[in-house]
Amino acid sequence: MANPPLLALTGIRFHLGDQTILDGVDLSIAPGERLSLVGRNGAGKSTLLRILEGQPIADGGTRFAQPGATIATLPQEPDFGGHATVAGYVAGVLPDSLGPSDYRVAAILEEMKLDGDRAPGELSGGEARRAALARALVGEPDVMLLDEPTNHLDLPTIEWLEEKLSRWRGAYVMVSHDRRFLTNLARAVLWLDRGIVRRLDRGYGEFEAWSNDIIEREATERHKLDRLIERETEWAGKSIRARRTRNEGRLRALAALRAQRREQIGPVGRATIEAGQAEASGALVVTARNITKRWGDKTIVEDFSTRIFRKNRIGLIGPNGAGKTTLLKMLIGELEPDSGTVKLGTNLLPVVIDQRRIGLDPDKTPWETLADRNDHVLVRGHLTHVMTYLREYLFRDEQARQPVRTLSGGERNRLLLAKALAAPSNMIVLDEPTNDLDADTLDLLQEALSDYDGTVLLVSHDRDFLDRLVTSTIALEGDGTAIEYAGGYSDYVVQRGPRVEPTGVTPSRAREKAAAPREASQGKRLGFKRERALVELPRKIEALHAEIAALHQAMTDPGLYARDPKSFTTKTARLGAAQAELEAAETEWLELEMLREELKG
Repeated sequence: MANPPLLALTGIRFHLGDQTILDGVDLSIAPGERLSLVGRNGAGKSTLLRILEGQPIADGGTRFAQPGATIATLPQEPDFGGHATVAGYVAGVLPDSLGPSDYRVAAILEEMKLDGDRAPGELSGGEARRAALARALVGEPDVMLLDEPTNHLDLPTIEWLEEKLSRWRGAYVMVSHDRRFLTNLARAVLWLDRGIVRRLDRGYGEFEAWSNDIIEREATERHKLDRLIERETEWAGKSIRARRTRNEGRLRALAALRAQRREQIGPVGRATIEAGQAEASGALVVTARNITKRWGDKTIVEDFSTRIFRKNRIGLIGPNGAGKTTLLKMLIGELEPDSGTVKLGTNLLPVVIDQRRIGLDPDKTPWETLADRNDHVLVRGHLTHVMTYLREYLFRDEQARQPVRTLSGGERNRLLLAKALAAPSNMIVLDEPTNDLDADTLDLLQEALSDYDGTVLLVSHDRDFLDRLVTSTIALEGDGTAIEYAGGYSDYVVQRGPRVEPTGVTPSRAREKAAAPREASQGKRLGFKRERALVELPRKIEALHAEIAALHQAMTDPGLYARDPKSFTTKTARLGAAQAELEAAETEWLELEMLREELKG
């Protein structure tokens, strides 16, 4: 006989204003189950977790919890109120706790690398997340409800948590945007879609094909229903007067069909994510040579060099506090290195998307955030009504006038993307953009960045997102070492090999050994013609950029072709030739610059 569930919901309903969030949800959690709860941003996943926890927020339905079963939660935004220390916060969940000195508290804090005597208000985002995880784990509960457990965690901690949960004997339900995390851990999927929960008793890797099949079947059924309504409506118009009495039943059936169609909620649309693109930058976007940065006694980056070219997608990874954001700011010119040089390419127009959502005022509405007091916003060079643009990012009309603070974490991130990507740019800099975004929106963001004609610099702990997007990965190991690897995160793991350095070889000596083969070429010169070309090519490139800009400006005149077709044809031909000349000049300059660097050693 099957064991009774630890938790079960029957017929749970929840409405927010006139919007149905949960519409008769049924689900159960058995001992030892590993479930992922997935759904669009704003679908009600966090609400459903709170109802499972026992908060009385449902409008109808029943919740069952097995007597004596212990339940722990990890909210998206933990509340540290009333706790003077981290140890006190973690101990507060234990009913039989001996306080902050409890051996269980000390053990989990040691495992999480946290100082129990610190005040919670002093913690960074990653430390606060680890403290909240410690509170959820410390009592070894029967059921854990984990809302975005990997947010703000670095890759080493995510991998540690994966290992911990893979050996966990209790049950857990996870809401997460991290595909790799869900694929490695979940054994069944709960899909919250349009107010109902469907269950797939297979791993997360099977979810996409399964959900797409359901959506396609529903579309076919809706099409059949629409055709039936059309036929019945046509019959009613022709026959009602002649056969009024005999056909009242058929008319009632028609009314029921129409009601059924009105109540059907079609699949939510996909967000439209597209970055505004400016005139192309130069071919070489960033040149960093032997840059070093220290904060006090700590070396953040030591002797790092790289070249970043137009259309490169560069991922920066490493533990929290390793210096990823510091290196990113040096590479885009916002922070000066202590030594070494950073040279930015020509015609750069960057847009920066910050992980702290600095660009969002919680008291403003999405409408005000994008357009202030206007009705239109400039999107990719065109005036667009603000509501039209918000709908592209899947915001409902009523959300446009609600304060930003009422939005879910994913909705706030979508709003931040909408604000930043409306502006024209040829470089996008993203610091942890994937937090709180649902899988579909992540797919669209990845596609938009892959199609982007400019350069992308990305700090992320999302392994799947990195593997899908980046062309190379800069790994900071936390000891001042920064090394660039070809490919994404999985490629980095393969190329990095064992972390242990060979005996007697420090990171700095390893760099010296890697540089040794170049010593034979030191002291050689380029030659007069090449040295002269290195001086003249930048002037030629600058002149071509100016000419191309002037041609673009002239051709924006809508009446040019009608007024002077010969001039239009000449300018069009010259524009193509100038762009080809620019590409050739930039390529030649890059090759000479790289050769000069190689000869210098």
